[in-house]
Amino acid sequence: MKIFVLCAVLLVCALAPAPAGAIGAAGGGPPSVGAAAPDFSLTSDLGKPTGLKDFHGRWVVLYFYPKDFTGGCTLEAHNFQRDAAKYEERGAVVLGVSVDSADSHKSFCAKEGLGFTLLSDPGGKVSTMYGSVMQYEGATYSERNTFLIDPQGTIARVFTKVDPKGHSDEILAAIASLQKH
Repeated sequence: MKIFVLCAVLLVCALAPAPAGAIGAAGGGPPSVGAAAPDFSLTSDLGKPTGLKDFHGRWVVLYFYPKDFTGGCTLEAHNFQRDAAKYEERGAVVLGVSVDSADSHKSFCAKEGLGFTLLSDPGGKVSTMYGSVMQYEGATYSERNTFLIDPQGTIARVFTKVDPKGHSDEILAAIASLQKH
């Protein structure tokens, strides 16, 4: 029952409009389009240190989400997995970030059949760097925002308060549009 209530609360928080200035309030807001993407190193679902620099030369879909095993987060992850071949065709890699542990990510990937990398951000340091942290009842969660990073490591697009249902399609369209130029 407690998990159901937490899932419901996180869903409401993710879908509710944020008060003015709330996005990235703890970290000063998300990096802007055209800025260098802040580098980081986090532990992956495979237990390996993984950083943004590991993907230099590729498009990176860096998406932040609140919690493993919750409805919206599972839907969003399934859609990214569904479109894995399309991301590969476009030279893009998908990286998911939440404050959950690497072990939680490993279980989430196994249970949901996810083949892309999930990164553990305990304490929300990287989520804060990307203006994608939220507090709820004293706990820190990653906020549902996505950063499309070009092969040179520059922020190409920023998506805040995303709808997990159609988000993968939205990202693929953005990559296609940017690759035309």
